Amino acid sequence: MARQHNRSAFSGKIGFVLSAAGASVGLGNIWRFPYLAAKYGGGIFLLVYIVLAVTFGYTMITAETALGRMTKKSPVSAFGAFGKSAGLRFGGWINAIIPILIVPYYSVIGGWVIRYLADYVSGHGSELAQDGYFSSFIASGLSAEVCFVIFTGATLAIIFAGVRNGVERVSKVMMPILVVLSVVIAVYSVTRPGALEGVKYFLVPNVANFSWMTVVTAMGQMFYSLSIAMGILVTFGSYMKENISIEESTENVEVFDTAIAVMAGLMIIPAVFSFSGGDPDTLQAGPALMFITIPKVFESMGLGHVVGTLFFLLVLFAAITSSIALTESAVSTFEDELGWSRERATFMIGIIMLALGSLSALGYGPLAGVTVFGMQFLDFFDFLTNSVMMPIAAIATCLLVSRVVGVERIEQEVTREGKPFRRQKVFNFMVRYLCPIFAVIILVSSVANALGWIAM
Repeated sequence: MARQHNRSAFSGKIGFVLSAAGASVGLGNIWRFPYLAAKYGGGIFLLVYIVLAVTFGYTMITAETALGRMTKKSPVSAFGAFGKSAGLRFGGWINAIIPILIVPYYSVIGGWVIRYLADYVSGHGSELAQDGYFSSFIASGLSAEVCFVIFTGATLAIIFAGVRNGVERVSKVMMPILVVLSVVIAVYSVTRPGALEGVKYFLVPNVANFSWMTVVTAMGQMFYSLSIAMGILVTFGSYMKENISIEESTENVEVFDTAIAVMAGLMIIPAVFSFSGGDPDTLQAGPALMFITIPKVFESMGLGHVVGTLFFLLVLFAAITSSIALTESAVSTFEDELGWSRERATFMIGIIMLALGSLSALGYGPLAGVTVFGMQFLDFFDFLTNSVMMPIAAIATCLLVSRVVGVERIEQEVTREGKPFRRQKVFNFMVRYLCPIFAVIILVSSVANALGWIAM
């Protein structure tokens, strides 16, 4: 039987909000949101996303946080607190396993960011804009592995320090800096010649650009942007004090995350529009945008070296705050389920991160010939977690809340501190009906796209 350990806790509301926002604000906001917005309608995509954030996103954040605080457990034990059925155990474990699989390959991308920031700081920013630089770097094997190990080491050092002294303290420092940097870069970007067309495309909804895929893609982005169905919010909720308003904290996280996503759009879309003469196709998906197109854009700018340095510093902070949230959720699972000390759990997660992450780090170099279902290791882990496991985890959470726990008990937890549950009707309707349906749509469409049945 697992031994009990003292439960860590955030110092207060600010600690929870900044830590949860840090979990949400990551690489998904900085590079994924802008290219999806550009591809699926610009302003109309942004409008759909915001509507989903205040309904779907709000419901899932509230539900997961309430489950965590109610049980004071990480995902497996939180689900298990309401019964011993196989379905409940599966729901808990899939929420718990997701961050364990995500953080290794996420740390590989974090390592790429470290390399780019180091090049800008050392005065080699111009080399990053050269054709073939990124491909040769990730194919080098050893160089990419070293950067990955450095990023992983930084993440584990923060986790080792604990919830309040590590996760919360770093988030309190990095998140305000991240906001300031995003505003500075966005202001610089929108003032470039030709950038206003990009601003207009991104901010002004055009119904003619709307399609069903706008909705589906915006729903998928919700998982990346709000850290839904990763076990993180259940874990962070378990660290939340009972006198802190869950609903107000959820709203703060929503605003923080959406504001950074909008800032990312204003940083990248106008700058690329200016660079490309108004061609939205330049906003390519995946690593190509952040590691190939953006350095070329900065190279074409005045003060591009300075802006490049600030941009990759911002991206590094966003990557670290998300990686520590993912790792914290994994460590908490090991502490709760195996009764391990924080030090032992952190060490074991570190071993897993190095083992799985090395597959992704070397997957474009020495291991390029080894694929899983035709995908490189990094692409496979990304597809498995984000397109398959996370929608299933969201469905499991909705079923737990609506069919097992009961929305009434969630309402009691939300109103524990004496404040009214203002969006109670929205929450009830979404968690009972729409959220599970949305998650099924994301799961089916993502798998169908991966199999080539539909184009997204």
